[in-house]
Amino acid sequence: MMLPGTASSSVSPFHRVEDPRRLQALIDAMLLIEADVDLPVVLRKIVESAVELAGARYGALGVVDESGTGLAEFVTVGVDGDTIAAIGSPPEGKGVLGLLVRDPHPIRLADISLHPDAAGFPPGHPPMRSFLGVPISAGGELYGNLYLCDKQGQAEFNQEDEDVIGTLGLAAGLVVDKARLVARLRELTLSEERERIARNLHDTVIQRLFAVGLSLQSSLRLVEQPEAQERISLAVEDLDETIRQIRTTIFAISRSKRRSGQGLRAQVLDLLDEAAGRLGLEVKVTLDGPMDTAVGEACAEHLLLALREAVSNVVRHAGASTIDVRIVVDPPSDLRMTVYDDGVGIDPAALGGPGRGLANLGERARLLGGACSVARRPGGGTELAWEIRRLS
Repeated sequence: MMLPGTASSSVSPFHRVEDPRRLQALIDAMLLIEADVDLPVVLRKIVESAVELAGARYGALGVVDESGTGLAEFVTVGVDGDTIAAIGSPPEGKGVLGLLVRDPHPIRLADISLHPDAAGFPPGHPPMRSFLGVPISAGGELYGNLYLCDKQGQAEFNQEDEDVIGTLGLAAGLVVDKARLVARLRELTLSEERERIARNLHDTVIQRLFAVGLSLQSSLRLVEQPEAQERISLAVEDLDETIRQIRTTIFAISRSKRRSGQGLRAQVLDLLDEAAGRLGLEVKVTLDGPMDTAVGEACAEHLLLALREAVSNVVRHAGASTIDVRIVVDPPSDLRMTVYDDGVGIDPAALGGPGRGLANLGERARLLGGACSVARRPGGGTELAWEIRRLS
């Protein structure tokens, strides 16, 4: 169905523009828009170019929202700040503006108020009469629409105005598509850089701190003065806390990637695969219950940090060759993680001692209404139980 003012010819609107001056002005406008890919700047340049090319008093560009049924942004030209403030909220895509969103074809009207879909203007809005609207699209995807009002010196916009602005709309769609692609590439580059930093922190910094800590611990037996031994012990604890903080930072850096689609179950397996490969441990895993659907983001963060801390404690203190991790989720409120090892065992009193590793495990559990306990296993090794009562 052809909308009012829509030409029926299949010829490109660019080829119907005969005025050499308008053709040159159109090309200049497209080059100007192409010169900058910062999207907010691009959108304003599109509207300014359209107003100048068509000789309009007012211009606007509405960016279509994600649902494709309304407007998410509205860029205006020709209306001063005081008037915009008096109007209040920008249009949401109703009336004739909404018609262009629902059916993206050019519309040209002598009087917008006479159109059957006209919704009227809000209080404080300047009066407007003649109207020209064209879609901005690329590759079959609608990005928005250009709206022009009040043709200067004439009662209404003509066919050549529609052809010129229609051509600008086609070019603008390609530029907007390019701007969004560049923005996505920038985000991807930033994300990759963050992951590179996280890898360097993990593979280089943490390993060096870990090596220094082990070296200091082995030096304790060579030191006779109690004061020196105490200082070395405090330095080792500080290193442990620094490593813990770096791991928390790495976790935060990687959080956006996890949110993009990787479930909690996969994150647990990745963490344990990493431990197995890096530390040469045999890791056994049992996961039971709806981890990906029942465990909220905050709880998942605490669980992963607690699991990393538990594995780290086994590596540092237990002298184990095997770790057995079992995580059971029992909605609506229970989660239990048990970590077994076959090492020399961890002193249960360490949970309330000066070291922060096990104390942090207990604090994380208590934040979620649970508890953490450590016990020696009858056959050797240690059992660490981390339970919570809140999954959100």
